[in-house]
Amino acid sequence: MRSAHTVGIVREAEAALMARLPQGALMRRAATGLAVVCARLLPRVYGSRVVLLVGGGDNGGDALYAGADLSARGADVRAVLAGDRAHEGGLAALRAAGGRIADFQEDTAEDTLFDADLIVDGMLGIGGRGGLRAPHAVLAGLAATAPAPVVAVDLPSGVDADTGEVTGHAVRADVTVTFGTYKPGLFIDPGADRAGRVHLVDIGLGPELPGPSLLSFEDADIAPLLPVPDAESDKYRRGLLAVRAGSAHYRGAAVLTVGGALRTGVGMVRYAGPSPVVDQVLARWPEVVADDVDPLSSTDLDPGRAAAVVIGPGRGVLPGNVDELHVVLESDLPVLADADALTIIAAGTLSDLVRTRTAPTLLTPHAGELARLLDTDREEVEARRLEHVTRAARELNCTVLLKGSTTLIAHPGSPVAANGTGTPLLATAGSGDVLSGIIGALMASGLPATEAAVCGAHLHGRAAVLAHDGAPISASDLLSGIPRAIARIRGHNRTKGM
Repeated sequence: MRSAHTVGIVREAEAALMARLPQGALMRRAATGLAVVCARLLPRVYGSRVVLLVGGGDNGGDALYAGADLSARGADVRAVLAGDRAHEGGLAALRAAGGRIADFQEDTAEDTLFDADLIVDGMLGIGGRGGLRAPHAVLAGLAATAPAPVVAVDLPSGVDADTGEVTGHAVRADVTVTFGTYKPGLFIDPGADRAGRVHLVDIGLGPELPGPSLLSFEDADIAPLLPVPDAESDKYRRGLLAVRAGSAHYRGAAVLTVGGALRTGVGMVRYAGPSPVVDQVLARWPEVVADDVDPLSSTDLDPGRAAAVVIGPGRGVLPGNVDELHVVLESDLPVLADADALTIIAAGTLSDLVRTRTAPTLLTPHAGELARLLDTDREEVEARRLEHVTRAARELNCTVLLKGSTTLIAHPGSPVAANGTGTPLLATAGSGDVLSGIIGALMASGLPATEAAVCGAHLHGRAAVLAHDGAPISASDLLSGIPRAIARIRGHNRTKGM
């Protein structure tokens, strides 16, 4: 599990550590780790051409000291100063090691960068806010088109360390070497996309850090959370999931939601819906227990015996659907509400019921649905995803999974979780229905809502890639990828334990 901390917390931890260390020791630790990673990216250090893009802050100092280490090993190191000042100690160290230093000149910078074997971005640090301006923006643009790989120091310049926001020009790195702890912006798009592969250098900050602000889970973290049947398991112990999805107009939503649950390993699915949808669900999944219950005409909408309920995908927003959702939310069962159920909640009539439920509640909106839940604009949500998912969890007093290029899971009083397996392959109709089924199955197995959301999002992303080995997929293709994803993750856990 990778833990991330906000800039304010990092600054406090660094100050506490530096108070006990000789002056400059912390920067030298960071620079040494940076130099090691840079050396590994070069075919050889001796004779390689390394260009440092140097700003006036500590990131520039890290880059200069790392450049001095590489220069001492025979690399041709050139520092391009992106401002009118730079770290004096780092400049002296680079000069002493034989490196060269030049002020930024736009007419020569392109040739300098295009001749490099490696480019190191040390222009702005974790305190940078807003998009890059000249000359930083010019250098970021040249680095993006140069053939050499780009290594970012602590964070790509132009990315907000706390949120991953990019409001203008920013560096696009192939590798980011971050120090002491991860920063949230390295795991949240568009910052995560700009960061490339992220390498953490331990500089001794750990004992000074409090609990994380954000978590990113890996296969090894997910494996022990996945339910595993044992000799005593039966269909009820493995979980009975009630699914209220699909309608006469959107029958496929029911098929996909049920399929996502079954392929995740739930003990039983009890589906309730209109007769034409029941027929289609049973034609695809004959193992389902199905009831002909049309929320638009039935008076008995109780979910009955179940361990959890999924409601909303393709269900509709008519008065009968409102009644059904009301009954489900009044139950003492864990509930996942998606799609049309979110639209109903956003209308205001049931939001108080969500807020006051004592049973676990999980909402799974995309940006547009979250905007309606919070009565704001979709553009506002997209621009500040972390802020809005945290706000929604707090105001609605439940777990909220915000879908998108980076799926974020928030629960009141807990660190936000950022899913690292997201892929553009999931941008296809019906993939959210499958996700609802996956998470619903995990909730029915007994996982708490937040853990089920984290595991479900992780499996969802893995399944998308494994379904057709990275080739384009449909939502139906995801269903075959789920068992492969589970097997892959469990196999990883067994390997780790050997």
